[in-house]
Amino acid sequence: MAVEALAFAFVELPFESHYISSVVRVSLYVSLIAVTISTLFSLPVAILVGFKEFPGKGLVTAVINTGMGFPSVVVGLVVLFLVSNQGPLGALNLVFTPEAMIMSQFVLATPVITGVSLAAVTSVEQNVRDAAYVMGGTRLDVALVVIKEARFGIATAVLAGFGRAISEVGSVLIVGGNIAYADGTSYTRNLTTAIQLEARQGRFETAMFLGAILVTIVLLVNWLVGRLGGGGRTR
Repeated sequence: MAVEALAFAFVELPFESHYISSVVRVSLYVSLIAVTISTLFSLPVAILVGFKEFPGKGLVTAVINTGMGFPSVVVGLVVLFLVSNQGPLGALNLVFTPEAMIMSQFVLATPVITGVSLAAVTSVEQNVRDAAYVMGGTRLDVALVVIKEARFGIATAVLAGFGRAISEVGSVLIVGGNIAYADGTSYTRNLTTAIQLEARQGRFETAMFLGAILVTIVLLVNWLVGRLGGGGRTR
């Protein structure tokens, strides 16, 4: 890419450009897959909790909200136990793999996406649902109408979950191991763990360059959240 080539022209890195590229690629691969799976899980849960009245609904909502601030290192420790040889998923040999990192980020992103989506769904006015029922809509039809009305909030939830996932360091360091091959190509080393390693080893130019990439991604996500939030308010 032209921008990447220009950046490398001004910054002398201790590794070839493929080191940076592979770190960014691993970060995006892990976070995008984790957030996609999390969205497919979280959205039905948010709709179910938002639509149904059942005993313990307040407790479920409290658990979702509490999960938004759950310590990431604890999540990493739990996932590491699950995929270790002594754990129930030990036969899959997922220790220190991108798949284990995806599991960890899924756990971290799911409460965020579920909680924000739930808030968006429950904020849809009751008369919108009533109108859908009056027009002969089934429960599925009403759910689709609510999703359409809450789409800006749901999109914000997905982006917030992505921001939470890609900026995570503790859990992915535990379950991924921060591994790179001898030629510098990343296997489980993502942006946050690479920044930590490079800074610890005194390669501050590389750490700052990786940090700039991460900040750019996070700022872009926040900008999209703001744009979607503004679009939702103007309707």
